[in-house]
Amino acid sequence: MNKRVFKSNLALYVLFAILFAGIASAQSGPIVWVIPSLQRVRPSDPAGTGTLAELYAGKGEYESFQIGVHAPGSGLTNVNVTVSDLTSGAGHTISKSNIALFREQYAYVSSSSPNWGGSNQPMGAGWYPDGLIPFVDPTTGLPPVGGTLKAVPFTVGGSANQPIWVDVFVPRTAAAGLYTGTYTVTSTQGTASGSISLQVWNFTLPAKPTLKSSFLYWTAGSLAAQQELLRNKISPASVSAAGELGLMGLGLGLTDTGPFSGADVSTCTMSPAPSVATFQALALAQQPGLYLYDYSADEIDRCPGLFTTIKQWAHNMHQAGINNLITMSPNSGLFDDGSGTGRSAVDDWVMLPVMYDSSASTIPTALAKGDKLWSYNTLVQDAYSPKWEIDFAPINFRIQPGFISQSLNLSGLLYWKVDDWNSSPWTNPNNAGKFSSSNYPGEGMLVYPGSTVGITGVAPSMRLKWLRDGVEDYEYVTLLKSAGKGSWAMTMAQSVGLNWTSWTRDPNALASVRQQLGNQLDLLGGGSSSLPSAPASPSPASGAINVSPAPTLSWSAGSGATSYDVYFGTTSSPSLKGTVTGTSYLPGTLSNDTVYYWKVVAKNASGSTSSAVWSFKTDAPATSGAPSAPASPSPASGATSV
Repeated sequence: MNKRVFKSNLALYVLFAILFAGIASAQSGPIVWVIPSLQRVRPSDPAGTGTLAELYAGKGEYESFQIGVHAPGSGLTNVNVTVSDLTSGAGHTISKSNIALFREQYAYVSSSSPNWGGSNQPMGAGWYPDGLIPFVDPTTGLPPVGGTLKAVPFTVGGSANQPIWVDVFVPRTAAAGLYTGTYTVTSTQGTASGSISLQVWNFTLPAKPTLKSSFLYWTAGSLAAQQELLRNKISPASVSAAGELGLMGLGLGLTDTGPFSGADVSTCTMSPAPSVATFQALALAQQPGLYLYDYSADEIDRCPGLFTTIKQWAHNMHQAGINNLITMSPNSGLFDDGSGTGRSAVDDWVMLPVMYDSSASTIPTALAKGDKLWSYNTLVQDAYSPKWEIDFAPINFRIQPGFISQSLNLSGLLYWKVDDWNSSPWTNPNNAGKFSSSNYPGEGMLVYPGSTVGITGVAPSMRLKWLRDGVEDYEYVTLLKSAGKGSWAMTMAQSVGLNWTSWTRDPNALASVRQQLGNQLDLLGGGSSSLPSAPASPSPASGAINVSPAPTLSWSAGSGATSYDVYFGTTSSPSLKGTVTGTSYLPGTLSNDTVYYWKVVAKNASGSTSSAVWSFKTDAPATSGAPSAPASPSPASGATSV
């Protein structure tokens, strides 16, 4: 062989070897991408592409995202995840101690929740992430000790996923502005990283949620367990009087003084009313400033024979400053407690969606009298309203406490039990045969045993986080009402959560409404009024079909914007494709019959504001060529004697 040719071939071989080694190395490490909070990732879902977590939040608010970690075919070992501090251009810092990380635990739903075949159907059997294994014990501030399930380090099987839940809390003392930071995923096989962008709006959520709640522990209600609910904007039903003062600092605003009367749908019997003195003693044992109530009876719509006794209970507790809470529909027979004041015998009417919908004739009277309406959720009792079983879409949990509650004048939320655990709750959410022959995966279980993951108290679920975010949505509307923007805010809330039947199933629609509410609150706060407004009026319109595979994307200008980042792709978390100064973008030639997602982020020197994520579907492939001419007629052309 010619030496010159040999040397040339050798050089090419070395070059290809280096390039191949680089590709192989890149493919052997973790693939990471950002997942919106209202999206689940199954173990075998394909990996996404976008690595920027773009967040907006007020002060005193939690905002979440997920980091997807996808393994190559050979798997990943010794995987860990870290985050940096978040810093602003003005020199402010949000410490990484305000960012909580959790490894999501998969559980197998063996059979679907009951499917009524209506507008809100379960997603069926399969693997679902739900339990959250904390990297840090919130009680000690240190890594968990003991337990059989560890947050980190972890392994990921070949071509499988492991999502990480990230909670970002904005301190109430934080300065408004744009903060940035990074997250990093390390493993024996390699490292990957991404970016975090947090726009802190210039308003503050109250420490005590406006939406009242009462979630019941039956056996696991330790102080640490109660603190976990409160960190997630949910109030435990009752706490010890000695612990109330400390818990009020975490947002506790109400407590159940008791006692329970014994009345429920299965008994329709009620013990005699305690004396006024008994109720007064119960009230005096509580910290001043708490809303006091007695959850005195449960689901007694079919027990009209109890009304006289209910009035006696109410009359006595009212004299002690305690409110009567009962899970039942407003009933004209209880619109007077017998005191002569006109006060109802029930102060807090707590209803399932089907109960609310059947009470159209009495709800206006209850509200006019000053009574309060709450909602609750259990099992699967209709075909249309939000459900809290694991195999329903995440938006179910957020829409009920948030925008639906605002639209329907609901001021509270109740859940019958949060710690209904079997022998292996972290991996087995199924309960067929317990409530009925049907399976209601995750019913009565919104937290998990902390001992299994080495922490004090309990660990949260993803469903609890979604409920928390709904409570914060409710707060946005409340703040705008106080600022004189209530009519506009209610129109926005009703556009995604009008009632139990008419509510969006689209997380992007909900996110768009929240973004607009937050932008308005920020503007009213005066801190970031120089931020650009969100791009709007997309073309193609969101949800459009039969779009040309060579489209021009366009949008209305964001007021004050100097440039736009365009995100585009085939997943609901599209990746950044380019930056433009105009209001259009050419994505190139697209595939036929494919759904594409895109969003536009308006930017200026003060920060950025994102549009919602829009989508459209391209045309199906056109049939090529003209159809062939019909042939071979029968009878044959020119035939005779036919």
